[in-house]
Amino acid sequence: MKQRLERAEHALQDAAKKRGNAFYPLFHLAPPAGWMNDPNGLIYHQGVYHAFYQHHPFSENWGPMHWGHATSKDMVNWQHQPVALAPGEDYDRDGCFSGSAVDDNGVLSLIYTGHVWLNGEGNDSAIREVQCLATSEDGIHFTKQGVILTPPDNIMHFRDPKVWRENGCWWMVIGARDNSDCGQVLLYKGTSLQSWVLDRVLAKADSHTGYMWECPDFFPLGDEHILMCSPQGIKAQGDDYQNLFQSGCLRGSWQPGQDFTITEGFTELDHGHDFYAPQSFTATGGRRIVIAWMDMWESVMPSKAEGWAGCMTLPRELTLRDGKVRMMPVNEIETLRREHYPVAPCVLGNGVRPLVEDAQAVEIITQWDLTASDAERFGIKLGDGVSLFVDTLAQRLCLERDFPMHGIKDARSIALTPGQRLDLRMFIDRSSVEIFVNQGDATFSSRIYPQPDQRALSVFATNGKAALVHGDVWTLSAG
Repeated sequence: MKQRLERAEHALQDAAKKRGNAFYPLFHLAPPAGWMNDPNGLIYHQGVYHAFYQHHPFSENWGPMHWGHATSKDMVNWQHQPVALAPGEDYDRDGCFSGSAVDDNGVLSLIYTGHVWLNGEGNDSAIREVQCLATSEDGIHFTKQGVILTPPDNIMHFRDPKVWRENGCWWMVIGARDNSDCGQVLLYKGTSLQSWVLDRVLAKADSHTGYMWECPDFFPLGDEHILMCSPQGIKAQGDDYQNLFQSGCLRGSWQPGQDFTITEGFTELDHGHDFYAPQSFTATGGRRIVIAWMDMWESVMPSKAEGWAGCMTLPRELTLRDGKVRMMPVNEIETLRREHYPVAPCVLGNGVRPLVEDAQAVEIITQWDLTASDAERFGIKLGDGVSLFVDTLAQRLCLERDFPMHGIKDARSIALTPGQRLDLRMFIDRSSVEIFVNQGDATFSSRIYPQPDQRALSVFATNGKAALVHGDVWTLSAG
């Protein structure tokens, strides 16, 4: 593997020198160059945060999957490390697909899916997928240890292992597709990372919830257990499930050796255009943190013209509060704040109030009085391409994108929660926007592609008045 890793690293370094930066993020994790998708192996290990990810270092397009690698002391400032895994063995010839990382008696260990096309690249009707192990003594360089688990009979799609230790045993959940084309999550129990037995089918789809459940994750939250996964094949229902593939969670209760008793079925975690394959890990203070791929399969990716594609969401703390799963950015994000611009309370009357002329890297917090606002639409604009607004007639909160030169014009929306106040916290980077509604009640994560002269940030109201109770704007900078 050493020669393959060296080739990948050389190609990556050469490409990074030529990479364009118009859309390259200023405070999100993205590849130095080339392609990025699912986060893998998220872990806090010996005082360092590690984020691995699906990576094609040889071009900005999806290709044979490697594992990229970055490290951080704070989940905010990331340092790129050498490519961690490269495909090429008999069992992972066509890709080192997604997986997870654990600490095995001090040894940083990666568990990943080895992928082989049996009848031509891209032909999903004939594949072989097995679970594999790689280990490291220094946390940077990894040695493959081979196959540790093969699929059950009649299962071909068998990938994305998430591993943890509990009650003196190893546990693993794997996404699968049964022979009737229904997604499921398989639960395995291990006496070591190389010795596994099938415990049970943890959960499975019905005819409406997808043909393949990718990237499963299973963890306690409050007094419940959460099964997080990314189903493929759910059809749009009104304003729900609008993306090609979904990511969300099921809630319930579980004890080792027992079935997972589901109390709430699959619910989307994020309502934006670009959120897939979230993975969780335990950070300092016992916090449950989630990071997702902030893109979507088969979507327009203008950054490819710059020699790169894909980035990660901000790390988010997951909590269970008032009977609801909530996501909020980790507190460490506040260390990015630089210049502060308070926004005085005001009543907007059918107009626009400018805030920042060039919002390349900005956090904005606004609080609106819904009872004192009767405008048909009011909210926040970024240039002419991004609008986050309350649609008073429809009683919905909407995020619209309009970038005609890239063929992007679409919207996502959620029902407006009844109440007197609406709290909006928005993070804008060069090519992304992340919105947290009412302290994590809902989120929107979307990629955006404004031109340099289309980054003016403002608040607005149309056909009526809107009461802005409070506002703060910060410029953001990593490092």
